[in-house]
Amino acid sequence: MKRSFAAAVAASLMLASPALADWAQTKADAKGQTVYFNAWGGDPRTNAFIEWVSQQMQAKYGVTVEQVKLSDTGEAVSRVQAEKAAGQNSGGAVDLIWINGPNFLAMKQAGLLHGPFLNELPNAKYLDLSPGSAATTDFTVPTEGYESPWRLAKFVFAYDTDRVKDLPHDMAGLSQWAAAHPGRFTHPNPSNFMGATFLKQALVEMAPDAEALSKPVTDESYAKETAPLWAWYDKLRPNLWRKGESFPENESAQATLLADGEVDFAMFFDPAAPAAMIKQQVLPPSVRVWVPDEGSIGNMSYVAIPYNAAHQAGAELVANFLLDPATQAHMQNIDVLGSYSVLDPSKLDASAKEAFAKLPTAPALPTLAELGPTLPEPHPSWMTRLTEDWAKRYTK
Repeated sequence: MKRSFAAAVAASLMLASPALADWAQTKADAKGQTVYFNAWGGDPRTNAFIEWVSQQMQAKYGVTVEQVKLSDTGEAVSRVQAEKAAGQNSGGAVDLIWINGPNFLAMKQAGLLHGPFLNELPNAKYLDLSPGSAATTDFTVPTEGYESPWRLAKFVFAYDTDRVKDLPHDMAGLSQWAAAHPGRFTHPNPSNFMGATFLKQALVEMAPDAEALSKPVTDESYAKETAPLWAWYDKLRPNLWRKGESFPENESAQATLLADGEVDFAMFFDPAAPAAMIKQQVLPPSVRVWVPDEGSIGNMSYVAIPYNAAHQAGAELVANFLLDPATQAHMQNIDVLGSYSVLDPSKLDASAKEAFAKLPTAPALPTLAELGPTLPEPHPSWMTRLTEDWAKRYTK
């Protein structure tokens, strides 16, 4: 009996490379699936990019991507936790999550993640996966292949050059600037990720022993390392917008305050966001990016797949597409999203390098050199403790 053409192709793939055969099977399994991508929905540019990803996935692979817009990543984590508690170990509602360090750690420790799968993705070859590299850790937690990077994140401030002529050099200097310009600075509520990152930036700069921040927090280490932070914040708070009695809900709300002239600074975890918002006429063209002299906190944003995801094959296909050099170049285009690529430039071929080189620029778009050093994130336990402590100290 003659074998079918498809069977012959599958057999030849298996002989050539078991990994290639496995990936061919993943693509076959994914066709027709709808991947429910649980991602923060607060950024219109990111939402539009995910919609473009869905269009591309449908055209190339017959896979639909449906964004489930979250106000907090914890919503998706809670859903998976509830499914596990109910014994639903397959057919889960969450297929792919845009995840951050604390939530990744919680899911990893609870056995809620599918994988490891990163090394199975063909486009992982474009990443620097050497031990200790940025793509192998998330808030100091080893990823061990249980999540896949897709965009760079780096904490930056945006300021209006028409109003700010005396930039500080660091977070300590920011308190002095606020004292000289009372009411012109604020930060998002630390219950929001951006407000918590503001506190972490100050902690990283001021902690007596920076190495202690890479380890899980203890009562002793917390008291020692945060003492300078709270002394600094106690001086800063009275000079904040509305005297530090209320805070913008998130980065978008603070960007509106900057645009309306109520404050002189905003903050983002996307260095391209100010340039994009200028192009959209949300921010005035006089806005530029500022980073403390010694650098700022940065990390990679990741996607992860729950252990019980109904469409794991489709989710892996999406994760792989997000790492395609053409996708990364499209994403880095300031007219699209402007997020910096996670790929290792030394691993790209000439055509991919040329695609990045031809990307448009903008006056408010910082170069990598202007962004300065990337400071490591503290262990996730520090963020939890910081935000809880801030609430106890400063909310009624």
